[in-house]
Amino acid sequence: MALTRDNALNIAQVLTEALPYIQRLQDKTIVIKYGGNAMVDENLKNGFARDVALMRLVGMNPVVVHGGGPQIGAKLAELQIESSFVQGMRVTSPEVMEVVEMVLGGLVNQQIVSLLNMHGGQAVGISGKDSNLIVARPLSMTDPETGAPVDLGQVGEVANINRDIVDIIQGNRMIPVVSPIGIGNDHKSYNINADLAAGRLAECLTAEKFILLTDIEGIQDKSGQLLPQLNASQVRELIADGTISGGMLPKIQCALDAVHAGVGSCQIIDGRVPHAVLLELLTDEGVGTMIVAE
Repeated sequence: MALTRDNALNIAQVLTEALPYIQRLQDKTIVIKYGGNAMVDENLKNGFARDVALMRLVGMNPVVVHGGGPQIGAKLAELQIESSFVQGMRVTSPEVMEVVEMVLGGLVNQQIVSLLNMHGGQAVGISGKDSNLIVARPLSMTDPETGAPVDLGQVGEVANINRDIVDIIQGNRMIPVVSPIGIGNDHKSYNINADLAAGRLAECLTAEKFILLTDIEGIQDKSGQLLPQLNASQVRELIADGTISGGMLPKIQCALDAVHAGVGSCQIIDGRVPHAVLLELLTDEGVGTMIVAE
C-alpha cells in the first residue's frame, strides 16, 4: 500500500505523541513472557514480532521468554508418550524431557526468532542451558492432602541466573529469545515454568518492565471487572477468597517477586489484543493489571 500524505501525517502525529514514552524507555530492559493465544494466532504472532522489532529499533532492550505447553502436548500425543499434571505442573520423565527440549529449544524458539528476523529484528535464540544462563534445581512439591512428597521428575525451579550471555546479545543490539530450560548441578536438564523463569530473569536484569502476555484481560474481581492495579496485600486477599486461583497463581507470584526484587513494574496484559505490548508501553492508561509492591 502506497504511503499517502494523510497517512504520513497520521504517522507523524502518532510518533510525536509516543516520543516521550520512547525516550523514557531507551536503553531500558523490558522482559516479555510470550505465551497463550498470541503464540498460535498468525496475525497476533506477526504483530508481536513487528512490535518487538520496533522496540529494539527505537532503543529499548526487549528480552523474550516463551512458553510452549500446547506444542509440547501435541508432540507428546503424536509420539504416543503419556504425560500427566500435578497442581498444574507437567510430570517430566527423561522421555518427556527430550520432547520438551526438542519443542521448546528447537521448534518454538526458532519460529519466534525467524519471525522477529523477518520483521526487521536481529534475534538470537538461546536455551536456559546455554552458558549456564538458568541454573536449576528439582522443584519440591507435596500432596496438599497427605503432605507426602510428589515426584515431578525433571521439573525444576530457578536456583541462579548467569546473565553474561544475555548481556553479550544485548550489547550487540540483538534480541534474546529464551526457552525456559535449566541445567542442574547434576547435569540434568530441567523443565521450568516459563512465567517463573521470565520473572527471575527480569529480577536479575533489573528490568524496567516485566510484561506477562495472557489470554485474559487482566486480573478481574468476582463480578468480572478489570482491576487495573494491585499491591501485595490486595493480591493476598484475592487469593484467600478464591478470586485468583489455578494457572494465574504462578503468574501473580512471579510478578510480586519481581517488583519486590526491584523490577520497575509488572503488567499482566491480554495477548489476544493486537499490539498489546505497544499499548502498554506507549500510552498513559496502558492495558491489563499492574502489580506493585505496596
